[in-house]
Amino acid sequence: MNRSQPARLLRSLLAAALWWIASPAQAQVVLHLYNWNNYIPVETVHRFEAHCRCKLQQDYYSDNEEMLAKLAAGAKGYDVIVPTGNAVQTLVRQQALRPLDKQRLPHIANVRREYMDLPFDPGNRYSVPYAYSITLIGYNEEKMRDLGLPTDTWALIFEPRWLEKLRGKITVLDSQRELMAAALKYLGYPVNESGEAKLRQARDLILRAKPYWSAFNASSYIKELTVGNIWVAHGYSNDMFQAQQDARSAGRRFTIGYSIPMEGAVLAVDSMVLHRTGRRPDLAHQFIDFMLDGRNSADLTNLIGSGNPNADATQYIRPEIFGNKAIFPDVATLARLEMLQDYDRRTRRLVNRMWTEIKVR
Repeated sequence: MNRSQPARLLRSLLAAALWWIASPAQAQVVLHLYNWNNYIPVETVHRFEAHCRCKLQQDYYSDNEEMLAKLAAGAKGYDVIVPTGNAVQTLVRQQALRPLDKQRLPHIANVRREYMDLPFDPGNRYSVPYAYSITLIGYNEEKMRDLGLPTDTWALIFEPRWLEKLRGKITVLDSQRELMAAALKYLGYPVNESGEAKLRQARDLILRAKPYWSAFNASSYIKELTVGNIWVAHGYSNDMFQAQQDARSAGRRFTIGYSIPMEGAVLAVDSMVLHRTGRRPDLAHQFIDFMLDGRNSADLTNLIGSGNPNADATQYIRPEIFGNKAIFPDVATLARLEMLQDYDRRTRRLVNRMWTEIKVR
């Protein structure tokens, strides 16, 4: 052994020891995000990780009820969650959220006033708008034209005279509130209707249509629509945008279209909140403020087609997207949209029982 070998060995052992000591600390620099499927661009994730010198770890859900059930079952450690307004109400009622420190959120001034101070969180004590979507109908344009079917009404997914031509080629969201809301709007009722008789009418409408549907699907309908396995999907505007882009990129011989039914639909404002079990509220505030920057917020719209409540983002949004009324509705269309609200305990139990009946029959 030459003289330099012991020194090199000592340096190697020292470096290994330092790495071992540092590794646990490094491993803790992780922000845990619980988010909707396909709801943040990969490029934005990488940019945030470089910004915060941390790792963004994501888990995904496809429905608010799924997210709430997982948390109720004891899931912990999520720093940031992105629930819709009615789910924000639920989490606030359960005392599951940390109040925001707005001094750490200088970019909150970018949010349009009409999306602040909403009924589900007056004063935005717990939530800041992230993006919004509209629940609507996506469809294969060529198939609809060949079959002579309307694409601007909920009748397309509820009426047997149209469903006869689509049997097995339709999916609806696996979401009790969203599906009940579509049925209620078709019947001429508000999406937050709580009267038992009217809710039963909505349930019966769903049960009548169910045999014609291929699945309750809130996670893979983008792919199913893109490859042509289904021709009609009840889903979110940003997902339909993605399906349209994917079909175009793949050179499909059909086009994916989407429209807001004339009877009206759900406008879902998704907000960033801090869960009380999160271990890194400092990183959570960094993430929220990062996403409130106009350029980063615009990425959501340009890459995944989300609606955008951020005024500073407008200058960075592609004109063809900003002009799409199914993503950025005009005043007349906005008047037909409603936000879901949390039901009271009695109504929640009633709707839960109806949903169980819908799924098992």
